[in-house]
Amino acid sequence: MIYRRFGNTGLQVPVLSAGFMRAMHSWGRVPAQDIPAASQANLEEIVSRALKLGINHFETARGYGTSEEQLGRALKRVARRDSYLLQTKIQPTDDPAAFRADFFDSLQRLGVDRVDLLALHGINDYQSLWHTCRRGGCLAAARELQRQGLAGCIGFSGHGSLPVILAAIRHAEDGGFDYLNLHWYYIFQVNTPALVEAAARDMGVFIISPTDKGGMLQEPPELLQKLCRPLAPMAFNDLYCLARPEVQTVSVGAARLSDFATHIEAISRFDRDAALLPELDHRCRQTMKAATGHERPEGLWHLLPSWDQTPGLINIPFILWLYNLAQGWGLTAYARKRYAYLGRDVKWVPGNNGAAVRQYDLGRIAEKAGIEEVKLVQLLEKAHRLLGESGE
Repeated sequence: MIYRRFGNTGLQVPVLSAGFMRAMHSWGRVPAQDIPAASQANLEEIVSRALKLGINHFETARGYGTSEEQLGRALKRVARRDSYLLQTKIQPTDDPAAFRADFFDSLQRLGVDRVDLLALHGINDYQSLWHTCRRGGCLAAARELQRQGLAGCIGFSGHGSLPVILAAIRHAEDGGFDYLNLHWYYIFQVNTPALVEAAARDMGVFIISPTDKGGMLQEPPELLQKLCRPLAPMAFNDLYCLARPEVQTVSVGAARLSDFATHIEAISRFDRDAALLPELDHRCRQTMKAATGHERPEGLWHLLPSWDQTPGLINIPFILWLYNLAQGWGLTAYARKRYAYLGRDVKWVPGNNGAAVRQYDLGRIAEKAGIEEVKLVQLLEKAHRLLGESGE
């Protein structure tokens, strides 16, 4: 296993970390006795396998149903406390006392007296950023837990827009943040400025959900497989992320032992296979350009307003990004799954879809993006037909 310095935390982390969202039994809390023995045994096998592979950074969250409790039970059975780094994530609230109570509940679930890394979970908008960073807020509470020896390094995680992420990175009061869990993948590079800002502050960077949210690469479409050969799309994405000097580790959200295989194979051939990245990147870009007119799927993203500044709250940049992924790289199943969240008040997929696009005047938006309004409307309608419920 390869290990890297996790920014100014001083910790040495493996380039592959083990995330424990997918391996859990249930999204809802259930009594310990109701967790099936087979589910618990599977999770324990994953922990043991990870340690044997040199993966000693384990990440979970209070919001992941039975994950904390199951991981805690597994760690007690198969690992010494000094053999791993443990990270959990707690959602910020308007009441720091409630945040603190949630933290102690998580410690109890995990069966430990401290965690090595504590992330403020779900800084998805300015409200959650305020709950976290205001004077006397949840970040201040987290730093107090750190001073008490109950938490090590303090970071944050979220699906927020780039401005929200940058505001969190730049926050300096209460010591700011030591690290961040970031969504940044080959298919989604909108957050690249966050990598640059984090590196300038020597923050640790942990790429979360690179396989599933990075394109459902556990089941890649035939076109993407062809474009990434001789690498598997999952391996290409791992190596592409880790080739960025700002990135120290990427998550393996294993649900079964076999989920480690492709990731480990990629890392074992890092020096040789990394040399393929420019060629594969060029191949993917040319294919995308031929299909969409843009080398990258987020080609128009930075020219378009955010959903909350758009008539009808239509999330135009997100929709066109998904449409381009489907058209350029065959990621239609992934795009449809994400598109379905629009209009459902999901914090990490905000805004509405393009169903009612003709009801609004998009002339000014189209002009600023350098595209004819009629073409923009047609693109959004095509996207809705392809990605909406009909799947036409």
